[in-house]
Amino acid sequence: MKLLKYLVIFLVTNFAALAIGSWLMNNGPQTEWYTNLNQAPWTPPGWVFGVAWTTIMICFAIYMAYLYKSIPTAKILVLFTIQFILNVIWNYIFFNQHLVGVGFTVILLLTFVVAAFTFSFKKEMGFKTLLILPYLIWLCIATSLNGYILLNN
Repeated sequence: MKLLKYLVIFLVTNFAALAIGSWLMNNGPQTEWYTNLNQAPWTPPGWVFGVAWTTIMICFAIYMAYLYKSIPTAKILVLFTIQFILNVIWNYIFFNQHLVGVGFTVILLLTFVVAAFTFSFKKEMGFKTLLILPYLIWLCIATSLNGYILLNN
Protein backbone atom coordinates (compact mmCIF):
# COMPACT_ATOMS: atom_id res chain seq x y z
CA MET A 1 0.00 0.00 0.00
CA LYS A 2 2.89 2.33 0.78
CA LEU A 3 4.31 1.81 -2.72
CA LEU A 4 1.01 2.81 -4.32
CA LYS A 5 0.83 5.93 -2.14
CA TYR A 6 4.37 6.95 -3.16
CA LEU A 7 3.61 6.20 -6.80
CA VAL A 8 0.59 8.51 -6.78
CA ILE A 9 2.54 11.27 -5.03
CA PHE A 10 5.42 11.08 -7.51
CA LEU A 11 3.10 10.82 -10.53
CA VAL A 12 1.18 13.92 -9.44
CA THR A 13 4.40 15.80 -8.67
CA ASN A 14 6.08 14.83 -11.95
CA PHE A 15 3.11 15.80 -14.06
CA ALA A 16 2.76 19.03 -12.09
CA ALA A 17 6.35 19.80 -13.10
CA LEU A 18 5.46 19.19 -16.74
CA ALA A 19 2.36 21.38 -16.48
CA ILE A 20 4.17 24.24 -14.74
CA GLY A 21 7.08 24.03 -17.17
CA SER A 22 4.71 24.06 -20.13
CA TRP A 23 2.88 27.08 -18.73
CA LEU A 24 6.17 28.92 -18.07
CA MET A 25 7.48 28.36 -21.58
CA ASN A 26 4.55 30.39 -22.92
CA ASN A 27 4.06 28.39 -26.14
CA GLY A 28 7.82 28.61 -26.71
CA PRO A 29 8.28 25.86 -29.30
CA GLN A 30 5.77 27.53 -31.62
CA THR A 31 7.17 31.05 -31.28
CA GLU A 32 8.90 32.84 -34.12
CA TRP A 33 12.02 33.11 -31.98
CA TYR A 34 12.36 29.33 -31.61
CA THR A 35 11.28 28.35 -35.11
CA ASN A 36 13.82 30.76 -36.61
CA LEU A 37 16.73 29.34 -34.63
CA ASN A 38 19.35 27.24 -36.36
CA GLN A 39 18.39 23.90 -34.77
CA ALA A 40 20.29 20.64 -34.67
CA PRO A 41 19.67 18.32 -37.61
CA TRP A 42 18.72 15.58 -35.09
CA THR A 43 15.93 17.69 -33.53
CA PRO A 44 12.90 15.38 -33.34
CA PRO A 45 9.44 16.47 -34.50
CA GLY A 46 7.41 18.34 -31.88
CA TRP A 47 5.08 15.47 -31.02
CA VAL A 48 8.04 13.35 -29.89
CA PHE A 49 8.65 15.70 -26.96
CA GLY A 50 5.17 15.12 -25.52
CA VAL A 51 5.40 11.35 -25.89
CA ALA A 52 8.94 11.28 -24.48
CA TRP A 53 8.16 13.43 -21.44
CA THR A 54 4.99 11.49 -20.63
CA THR A 55 6.87 8.19 -20.77
CA ILE A 56 9.82 9.59 -18.83
CA MET A 57 7.67 10.97 -16.02
CA ILE A 58 5.72 7.73 -15.64
CA CYS A 59 8.94 5.69 -15.48
CA PHE A 60 10.56 8.22 -13.14
CA ALA A 61 7.54 8.16 -10.80
CA ILE A 62 7.74 4.36 -10.60
CA TYR A 63 11.49 4.57 -9.99
CA MET A 64 11.03 7.19 -7.26
CA ALA A 65 8.25 5.23 -5.56
CA TYR A 66 10.43 2.13 -5.32
CA LEU A 67 13.47 4.14 -4.29
CA TYR A 68 11.73 6.12 -1.58
CA LYS A 69 9.99 3.01 -0.26
CA SER A 70 13.39 1.30 0.01
CA ILE A 71 15.38 4.27 1.32
CA PRO A 72 13.09 6.98 2.77
CA THR A 73 15.79 9.60 3.34
CA ALA A 74 15.97 13.37 3.12
CA LYS A 75 18.83 13.04 0.59
CA ILE A 76 16.45 11.46 -1.92
CA LEU A 77 13.83 14.17 -1.41
CA VAL A 78 16.46 16.91 -1.73
CA LEU A 79 17.74 15.45 -5.02
CA PHE A 80 14.17 15.05 -6.24
CA THR A 81 13.36 18.68 -5.34
CA ILE A 82 16.48 19.97 -7.10
CA GLN A 83 15.52 17.89 -10.15
CA PHE A 84 11.97 19.30 -10.03
CA ILE A 85 13.16 22.92 -9.85
CA LEU A 86 15.76 22.55 -12.60
CA ASN A 87 13.28 20.76 -14.86
CA VAL A 88 10.65 23.48 -14.42
CA ILE A 89 12.90 26.53 -14.66
CA TRP A 90 14.68 25.39 -17.81
CA ASN A 91 11.47 25.97 -19.78
CA TYR A 92 11.17 29.53 -18.52
CA ILE A 93 14.84 30.36 -18.98
CA PHE A 94 15.17 28.89 -22.47
CA PHE A 95 11.79 29.42 -24.14
CA ASN A 96 10.41 32.43 -22.30
CA GLN A 97 13.54 34.47 -21.59
CA HIS A 98 15.63 33.18 -24.55
CA LEU A 99 18.67 32.77 -22.29
CA VAL A 100 20.19 29.90 -24.23
CA GLY A 101 23.50 29.83 -22.34
CA VAL A 102 21.85 29.89 -18.92
CA GLY A 103 19.43 27.24 -20.16
CA PHE A 104 22.37 25.09 -21.22
CA THR A 105 23.85 25.39 -17.73
CA VAL A 106 20.52 24.46 -16.14
CA ILE A 107 20.00 21.43 -18.36
CA LEU A 108 23.57 20.27 -17.68
CA LEU A 109 22.90 20.52 -13.94
CA LEU A 110 19.63 18.63 -14.38
CA THR A 111 21.47 15.90 -16.29
CA PHE A 112 24.03 15.62 -13.48
CA VAL A 113 21.26 15.34 -10.86
CA VAL A 114 19.50 12.58 -12.80
CA ALA A 115 22.86 10.86 -13.30
CA ALA A 116 23.40 11.09 -9.53
CA PHE A 117 20.09 9.28 -9.01
CA THR A 118 21.04 6.69 -11.60
CA PHE A 119 24.47 5.84 -10.23
CA SER A 120 24.12 6.59 -6.50
CA PHE A 121 21.28 4.13 -6.00
CA LYS A 122 22.16 1.54 -8.64
CA LYS A 123 23.07 -1.06 -6.03
CA GLU A 124 19.82 -0.64 -4.08
CA MET A 125 17.60 -0.40 -7.16
CA GLY A 126 19.13 -3.18 -9.25
CA PHE A 127 17.21 -3.76 -12.49
CA LYS A 128 14.74 -1.00 -11.51
CA THR A 129 17.53 1.41 -12.46
CA LEU A 130 16.33 0.83 -16.03
CA LEU A 131 13.29 2.96 -15.15
CA ILE A 132 15.40 6.12 -14.86
CA LEU A 133 17.47 5.51 -17.99
CA PRO A 134 14.90 7.05 -20.39
CA TYR A 135 15.15 10.29 -18.39
CA LEU A 136 18.95 10.30 -18.47
CA ILE A 137 19.11 9.42 -22.16
CA TRP A 138 16.52 12.07 -23.07
CA LEU A 139 18.41 14.69 -21.07
CA CYS A 140 21.57 13.85 -22.98
CA ILE A 141 19.67 14.40 -26.24
CA ALA A 142 18.02 17.60 -24.95
CA THR A 143 21.37 18.90 -23.71
CA SER A 144 22.88 18.31 -27.14
CA LEU A 145 19.97 20.18 -28.77
CA ASN A 146 20.39 23.12 -26.39
CA GLY A 147 24.16 23.07 -26.91
CA TYR A 148 23.76 23.08 -30.69
CA ILE A 149 21.48 26.12 -30.48
CA LEU A 150 23.96 27.83 -28.16
CA LEU A 151 26.88 27.25 -30.54
CA ASN A 152 25.06 27.91 -33.82
CA ASN A 153 22.94 31.00 -33.20
